[in-house]
Formats: sequence, structure tokens, C-alpha cells
Amino acid sequence: MYTTVPLINFIPVKDYKADAELYSCPFYKTSVRAGTLSTTGHSTNFVMMIELETLEKPSYWILKGAAMLSMLNV
Repeated sequence: MYTTVPLINFIPVKDYKADAELYSCPFYKTSVRAGTLSTTGHSTNFVMMIELETLEKPSYWILKGAAMLSMLNV
């Protein structure tokens, strides 16, 4: 159910536009997706969206609820 994600190198880009062909994967601090809402409207557990290449359409992963986690609550 869980797999390790390879190291990711973030490169800042000014005025970046998201690519609709990539899956915008939510990245959370813990596996508990609940948290208090911040002023941005996101959960305090939410870190950022990370675009991932995929052989499937992005809707496939959205329906599966696929997300990245920085740690597991076991």
C-alpha cells in the first residue's frame, strides 16, 4: 500500500503554469489528512502539490486518493 518516493529536486520557476497531463499529487506531513484549516483554506497537515508523470490519466490517481506523505502514523 505504501512505496518509497525517490529524492525530488525542486527548481523554482517564475509564473509557473501547471501541466494538465501531470498528476498534481498532494503532499501531507502525516497520514492523517485532517487538520485545522489555515488562512489559506488548506489543512495545516498539507504541505504542497507535487506534479508527477504518470502512464495513467490524472483522474485515475485522484479517484484512488493517491498522496505523498512525509511520515507514516503506524
